[in-house]
Amino acid sequence: MKRILLIEDDPGICEVIADYFADKGTEVYAVCDGEKASELIESGIDGFGLVLLDVMIPGKDGFTLCRQLRKKSDTPVIFITARGREEDILTGYDLGCDDYIVKPFMLSALYRKCEALMKRAGTLTGTTLECGRIKIDTRSLQCFADGKEIELPPKEFAILRFLLEHVNWAVDRETLLSRVWGYDYFGSDRVVDTHIKKLRKALGSAGSQIHTLVGRGYKLTE
Repeated sequence: MKRILLIEDDPGICEVIADYFADKGTEVYAVCDGEKASELIESGIDGFGLVLLDVMIPGKDGFTLCRQLRKKSDTPVIFITARGREEDILTGYDLGCDDYIVKPFMLSALYRKCEALMKRAGTLTGTTLECGRIKIDTRSLQCFADGKEIELPPKEFAILRFLLEHVNWAVDRETLLSRVWGYDYFGSDRVVDTHIKKLRKALGSAGSQIHTLVGRGYKLTE
């Protein structure tokens, strides 16, 4: 049975979602307090295929929890909240959520979105990511370029993993900062350029697969 983590302080909403999803073969584990949710995130949520997250919950709010989660996991996140202002929605996406749903919503639509995200995430959760002459194993944290294993520091490995998960995408510096350094990083975005330079050097000739998009960011291609 698939499992979803629901962080929501309204018991009624928790019960309705849990019952509907259970009928579809998906287990929903509900947490109603931000502090408890934070402890769970810190201990690891590998057993969950997706997180449903309210913004206005006691303890730690949903935005804070999403920021914390994104430092540790790429598990899909959907905000379900009554806060539908444009700035709130943009904040949710800036923090790395995969979707933002404003209450009230249709349970059937929510379920379909969850299913689609979990299926898509499942294609990225294998241990191997590969593009051209570059390959990494996300479980053993090994990296290979032109068939030879190379050692990468954590930041370079995290950057390469994100680029491999988004092959042929234009990835800007701000996105790399939020996903690799964390949303609360306040230094210059030029730190990304420094680490990209180190990454290219470590990859040798395969480093040419990482292209600089002037004024925009970077792209990994075959």
